[in-house]
Amino acid sequence: MTVSGKNVGVALTGSYCTFDKVFPEIERLIGEKANVYTIFSERSQTTDTRFGEADMWLKKAQEVTGHEPITTIVQAEKLGPNNLLDIIIVAPCTGNTLAKMANAITDSSVLMAAKGLLRNEKPVVLAISTNDALSNNLKNIGLLLNVKNVFFVPFGQDNYMGKPYSMVAHFDLMLPTIEAALENRQLQPIVLCPR
Repeated sequence: MTVSGKNVGVALTGSYCTFDKVFPEIERLIGEKANVYTIFSERSQTTDTRFGEADMWLKKAQEVTGHEPITTIVQAEKLGPNNLLDIIIVAPCTGNTLAKMANAITDSSVLMAAKGLLRNEKPVVLAISTNDALSNNLKNIGLLLNVKNVFFVPFGQDNYMGKPYSMVAHFDLMLPTIEAALENRQLQPIVLCPR
């Protein structure tokens, strides 16, 4: 299924080192005629890092999408009852967000947005980026792999020698993963070798 004309939420959490991989994919979605709305977690919208200042990313999101980013739980809560999005992708999805989602914790704008889509039986796609995917968060990945309407962007180890428990999504597969999720199927294979 194509994303043309679809309302796609892109929710960013605090794996700041991957923002430069996510934004080209946002532009790719827009190039495919998707209406993209960004949601920023409370940390991602306030933390300046060596990868960029928070305000820069918020401004860039608004410039690229034409929509003001959603930044509060109150704003995100409206997505569910108003049925505003067809799909949401959490990209990047940190281990913290992954663990909270697996345990039904809704204490951020991103988690509230995802909860609203799950309530409406719409797809939630996760593009993980976490240093503990093969340790503390492995059980949470396993739990979420078995949750209806949750899909994963294929992922793999990003530095098996230096960070043996770390895994990161292949962000260039966001678009095909979203298209597959809109058809209620998981893009395969889920786990890929490093590129």
